[in-house]
Order: sequence, then structure tokens, then C-alpha cells
Amino acid sequence: EQPELFEIYGRVALSGKPERFEVYSETFGGWLFITVYSTEKGYFIAVFDNITLRKQRERKLQAISSLSVALRSAVARADQFPIILEQMMASLNVEGALLVMLDPSSGGPVVELGQGGWKDLTGRLVPPGEGVIGRVMSTGRSYLGDTALIDPHLFSQEMIEKVREISCIPLIAEKQTIGALMAGWKTEAKKEDVQLLEAIGEIAAISLHRLTLHAQALRHVQHLSALHDIDVAISSSLDMRVTLKVLLGHVTKELDADAAAVLLLNQHTQVLTYAAGHGFRTLGIEQTRIRLGEGCSGRAALERRIISIPDAVTGHNMCPHVYMLKGEGFISHHVAPLIVKGKVKGVLEILNRSSLVPDREWMDFFEALAGQTAIAIDNASLFQDLQHANDELFLAYDATIEGWSRAMDLRDKETEGHSLRVTDLALTIARAMGFREDDLVHVRRGALLHDIGKMGVPDNILLKPGKLTDEEWVIMRKHPVFAYNLLSPIEFLQTALDIPYYHHEKWDGTGYPQGLKGEQIPLAARIFSLVDVWDALGSDRPYRPAWPKEKMIQYIKDQTGKDFDPKVADIFLKQVGGA
Repeated sequence: EQPELFEIYGRVALSGKPERFEVYSETFGGWLFITVYSTEKGYFIAVFDNITLRKQRERKLQAISSLSVALRSAVARADQFPIILEQMMASLNVEGALLVMLDPSSGGPVVELGQGGWKDLTGRLVPPGEGVIGRVMSTGRSYLGDTALIDPHLFSQEMIEKVREISCIPLIAEKQTIGALMAGWKTEAKKEDVQLLEAIGEIAAISLHRLTLHAQALRHVQHLSALHDIDVAISSSLDMRVTLKVLLGHVTKELDADAAAVLLLNQHTQVLTYAAGHGFRTLGIEQTRIRLGEGCSGRAALERRIISIPDAVTGHNMCPHVYMLKGEGFISHHVAPLIVKGKVKGVLEILNRSSLVPDREWMDFFEALAGQTAIAIDNASLFQDLQHANDELFLAYDATIEGWSRAMDLRDKETEGHSLRVTDLALTIARAMGFREDDLVHVRRGALLHDIGKMGVPDNILLKPGKLTDEEWVIMRKHPVFAYNLLSPIEFLQTALDIPYYHHEKWDGTGYPQGLKGEQIPLAARIFSLVDVWDALGSDRPYRPAWPKEKMIQYIKDQTGKDFDPKVADIFLKQVGGA
């Protein structure tokens, strides 16, 4: 029987010292009554209160209070492990203590921490369902006793060399067994010690589960923040290199990876090639070329599934192209296919220089990041394809316009290259006058099409070798209007109409077709009118030879303020060397 504790509650004493006496004791309802009979002077009674249960409760409350206070200081689940075991060692006077938790990656039990005589067991894997710990965690029922010492499935013989009795209790939170506590005594365990172990287990399970949920919530917030940043990167930049750089930075950080790379699949050659990388020590990854179906990356793309090599050192063969990356030292490799709209765009590779055995949460987030990567690549590819198509369309437009221009030169019997010469010179003057590059596009088109309206002039007038009559000049001067009517229905040429429509207007208002004056005339038309006259004067004509440069410059000076804008003439003469 375990000794019980009593404290004196009350007594009645007799005076004098009895020579002979008899003592009788009796317990009733937790009280101890002691009666002493004296043959000489009667008797006295001493009454004692049994405080054993009260002391046990106080001890239990003290241990729970100390554990609760200590656990509040922990900010991470791992910080709680030593706190729990230190309280066990101090409160239960055990020889050894173990804290076992479910491993997130494998799902099996693992010794997170051992103390006392069992400290060397830290990190040991526990066979699921076997031995005391395995059965306690699989059944959710406590083990109390010493038969574990002869259990052939006890996962470590070292445990029984230093203890006489073992107790193991499950850590249960929200009806799920998340771990176990095991204690070993050199002597027989007291009943109240086992009860206290169970109380410690209840507090530990709640606290561990609370911080586990807290850590999960923080990770989810981090993951959502990372996905948001990636979305912003995708939407704010259609440059694939910029987007992948931002994305891979988040990938390595959130997945705790040493390096990450994106390999894109060439749909024609069926070969994966390097597109972007982060965290590599050398440039070897940039030479990667993997055929579809070859190695881990090729298989992941072909089979459309994630392929993982958690640890190449333990027997899994590293993918050939990763193994060939000299100086990198990777031993862990995970590959996810990049699939969007049913098509494989490439693969996302995660590489580590140490073992990485991912849990379900890690794999889910890896898959989500692969999906975001695929979307980013698809968006950038669509934009590049659209940009390429637009470039080809603009080139086709410009080629068509140049064709029209050459056709007009031939029909109007202009000197060879007239339209291209006046176009280049007009662009030079426009740049000197501060035109923006996007406005120069319209200047170029307008210059090439400056005489497109002559298509509406009959050949007998346009090609007449002699002077035109007044009636014929009326028709000839309509060619700017013909140009306007021809080009204005074409939307992309509307901003280029200033030159074809107004280049025969004059600074003093004597030009045609509108008779505009001064700055009423669009600047592009004022520039081109001077350039057109300059090229005409410098070209041989059937009725006269080309003028010398000095005579052309003097003519421009004479007509400044009449035909030509003075500001335009000043800049023009500086460009051609006349001022």
C-alpha cells in the first residue's frame, strides 16, 4: 500500500502523565481517530485529517499550471517539445521521456525529442502500428504497465535497459491522434504519476494542435500573398523573362528550394529547353535540352504528372541532366508539368542540395505554383504571338503603301525613287522639329501617299507634255480632294491624311484645296510642301535640268514667308547645309 499523509485536526489532552495506557485507532471517511485510554486518569482523543488526495490534486494543478505557463512562451510547435518533456521530467521523476509526432511527409510516427535516458532516441522512426507507441497511436488508447519490457515489437531495445516500467499515452486533438508521450520509471509507477502524465498529455495535445493550426494559417496567408504577387506580376508585365524571374523568386522562397527552373517545350521539335532559372551557382542549366519522355523532366511532361526524387543519396537515381550540373550538388529533384488549356507548355523544376521529402501541403502548393507558371507562360506567349502578328500586319501595310507609292511614281513619270527620297527627308525634318516616334509613322505614310490622289486625274491631263489649260488645272488641283476621299475610309490611314490633303497649301494662303493660311496648315503638311519642292527642283525634268544646290537654297529663302513656314524653312536649311 502507498503511504498516506495526515495532518492533525484536533485533540483533547489530560493533565498528568499516565503510568499505563492503551491506544486504539480507526479510520472513517478519510479521517483518522486515535483514542488513548489511561487506567489512571481516563483518556484523550487525537483526530487527524487524511490529506493524501488533496496533496495529489495540488501537485497535479501545480504541474498543469507550470506547463501551461511555459507553453505560452512558445511561438512555434518545435519550441514546445522541450518544454513538455522538461515538465514531465520534473513533475514525474522519470528516467526517460519521449515525445512522438506524426511525420508530415511520411505520415508515420517519429521521435521528435527524447530526454533523460532516452535522449539518444531523438529522430528515430517508429514502426506504424507496432510496439507500444505504434499501437497507442493507431488505437488512441493509453498503455500503462510493464509488459512492454518483454514486447518483441518495442522499437528500441535501448529503452528497456534503463527503466522498469513504461507508460504511453496518445496525444489527441479534435478526435485525431497527433502523437504520443512515453515515460519510463526506474521503480514501479505510482497511480497518481500516471494520472498526472495523462493530464500533461491533454494540455500538450491542445497546445501542439493550436500552434500547428496557427502555423498552417500563417503558411496559407503566405501562400495566398505569394499567389497574389504572382498574379500582379502576370498582369503587369507581358515580358516572359520578367514574369518568370518574379515567379521563380517566389517559388524558391515559398517551397524552401535552393534552385528552380522553367523548361519550355518546343512543340515542333518536342524538346524541353531552358527558359528561366533562379538559385543556380553555374550556367550549366542554360544548356539543358531534354527530349519529351527522357529523364524526370521529359517524363513529367509526357505523362502529365509530378515526378519527385526526395533524396538521390538513398537509392533513387537523379535525373541525368541534373546529375550533369557540375558544381551544383543537387540531391533532391521535383518536377511538375506546366499545363494550360490542355496543352503542355513545359515543366517547373524544384532542386535542393539536401533531402526534401514534401508533405501533402507542399505538393498542393507546388501544383498551384505550376498552374500559375503555366498561365504566365501562356499569357506571355499569346501576347508575343499577337505582337508578332501585328508586326507582320504593319509590315504588310507598309509594303502595300510603298507599292502604291512606286506605282504612282511610274504613272506620273516621276524620277525613280522620288517618293522614298521625300519621305526620308520629311522624317529627318520632322525629327528635328520634335515629332514623337509614334507620330513619325503617320508622317511616313502620308509622305509615301502624298500624290495618291492623282489616281483620280485622267491620263490625258496627268501625262500631258505641254502646259495645262485653266480647265485642266481645275481638275489637277482636285487631286488632294481625291486623296482624301480615297484614304479617309481606311481607319489606320486617317491620321496620315494631313500630307496628301494639305501639302499644296501655302503659308500666305494662296495654295489649294482649302486656301489655308499660316498655322492653319498642319505642321506635317508644311514640312512636306517644302521637301516636295526641294526634291522637284533637284531632279531632272523633260522641260529642264536639275537645279544646283545653291540656286535651290536661294529659292527656298525667297519663298520663305510666302510658300513656306519660316520656322520650317530655317530648320530645313540648317539640315541641308544652307544656313
